[in-house]
Amino acid sequence: MLASAQAAAATDAAAAPAPNLTGNISLTTDYKFRGQDQDVLGKHGFAKDNYVKPAIQGGLDYAFGDSGFYLGNWNSSVNWLQGNSIEMDFYGGYKFKGGPIDWDVGVLTYVYPGNSAGNTTEIYGAGTWADENIGAFTAKYSWTVSKDYFNYAGNKGGSGLDGTNTGYLNLAYTKEIVPKLTLKAAVGYTFFTSDIKSLGYKDYLDYNVGAAYDFGSGLSLGGYIQGGNEQSAFNLVVSPGIPSPIGPIGQTTFSPNATRFILILTKTL
Repeated sequence: MLASAQAAAATDAAAAPAPNLTGNISLTTDYKFRGQDQDVLGKHGFAKDNYVKPAIQGGLDYAFGDSGFYLGNWNSSVNWLQGNSIEMDFYGGYKFKGGPIDWDVGVLTYVYPGNSAGNTTEIYGAGTWADENIGAFTAKYSWTVSKDYFNYAGNKGGSGLDGTNTGYLNLAYTKEIVPKLTLKAAVGYTFFTSDIKSLGYKDYLDYNVGAAYDFGSGLSLGGYIQGGNEQSAFNLVVSPGIPSPIGPIGQTTFSPNATRFILILTKTL
């Protein structure tokens, strides 16, 4: 009788549809986006180079049944635009199966309510191939369709430069290496427009490698090494130093691409 009840419960669980609405909330020691710190503004207009710069994050996702269509919102505390302290992402897309690949296409808009100069819209496409023994491989490309790419071109400030067509390619791999412990690794590459590169910025590679442990009940803890190359092309002044005829003496700088070890505690709802 007990075995029959367990079998019936298992059948009901398998038949139950996935919840339409899901959520998540996270605490992180440093929020990096495409290898770059998102908390860099310090005192008196200079940058801060703290190793730990905590952020709180969270979002909601809604799936329209089994249709493949979805909508979502994700948010994080940030500090890289004057007058703004939050990033709000709004996205929607369509997921479908094509042969052995799980496909995902959609549109994503990054909104910075306190300073709209950073607002950016991208369209994206991704494909994932997964094998229980080998792991999951994902390739994703994001293409900027807004006038600027996170204010790099300064378009809204009247620079006359354009960030449209900036691209980002990301290759990711995940694999549960032991029960509840999942290896995660990714490498990305940002392709700036010629207008942005005319300001001295360079196309760059970013990386993210680490692992996450699942404690159960939707709680997980991850530890990752994140950063990017071409660090000097993105240097920010931390201390101006002392002026001299040959340039500032004692000036210190910080690159948001600097490599960091980051901890992320996440609760899925």
